[in-house]
Amino acid sequence: MPTANDNPLGTYLKDRRSKLDAAALGYPSERRRTPGLRREEVAQRAHISATWYTWLEQGRGGAPSAEVLERIASALMLTDIEREHLFLLGLGRPPEVRYRAGEGVTPRLQHVLDALPYSPALVKTTTWDVVAWNRAATLLLTDYSALAPKQRNVLRMIFCDPRVRAAQFDWDSVARFVVATFRADTARAGATGEVGALVDELCRSSPEFEALWRAHDVSAHGNGIKRLHHPVVGAIAYEYSSFAVDGRPDLGLVIYNPATAADAQRIRSILDAPSDTSTGRTLSGHAPPGIDTPTGTPSAR
Repeated sequence: MPTANDNPLGTYLKDRRSKLDAAALGYPSERRRTPGLRREEVAQRAHISATWYTWLEQGRGGAPSAEVLERIASALMLTDIEREHLFLLGLGRPPEVRYRAGEGVTPRLQHVLDALPYSPALVKTTTWDVVAWNRAATLLLTDYSALAPKQRNVLRMIFCDPRVRAAQFDWDSVARFVVATFRADTARAGATGEVGALVDELCRSSPEFEALWRAHDVSAHGNGIKRLHHPVVGAIAYEYSSFAVDGRPDLGLVIYNPATAADAQRIRSILDAPSDTSTGRTLSGHAPPGIDTPTGTPSAR
């Protein structure tokens, strides 16, 4: 008989079923020698053979299929991270991505953004809708609060807003990079179907987007340098970095830091100026330029 170390999948399955409340799931609780569900009860919930499930716990019968693991994960009421661990033990790989749109950001994540007073920062979804940002992003990039939620989409901004286009140092390169990265992001997250309507809309409204989309190029977001024209202080170069949000695969965090000391000084001159917090405008009369796209051009490697 294999030991626990020889059969980590079986050990994990046994542990997970022992933590379920049989009575809460409608099974009689009397005369149970061990806590949790019996093997045959897990098999019944998973719609698989009790013999096959027993072999699986015992390390016999070969590797399970992805479909069987999905059924077992549902039967054991596993969380997303537990389901991923089950697949890693059973098949040596994570499960296929299942895209699920979340609801906004947590206050804690917003606090992370707000703790960066001189670095524009934002959170975007897999479909590239901007859902959170800090004051620096409002004054240096775009006042997202002045836009309808639908218009906070990065692709709509880069291809349909003349101000965004004019602010880019090399719009062609930025547009190519944006489309390639967007394609990779949505495919990786299993959200290709969810962005179909947006892609169709942009193909109709922008021949340039349609041509880039049909090129089927993909790229990684990563980090790099972004250069923008600001209407008050002129050119500003940012180093941007992108981060995953733990527990929220539908979100990505992008932070912009000044690329040089001179860029930092320009940024501070804007952020330290008195501003009307009700409008996001500096008291000099300049509105946020509406120039952001949460990508730039890849850094030289």
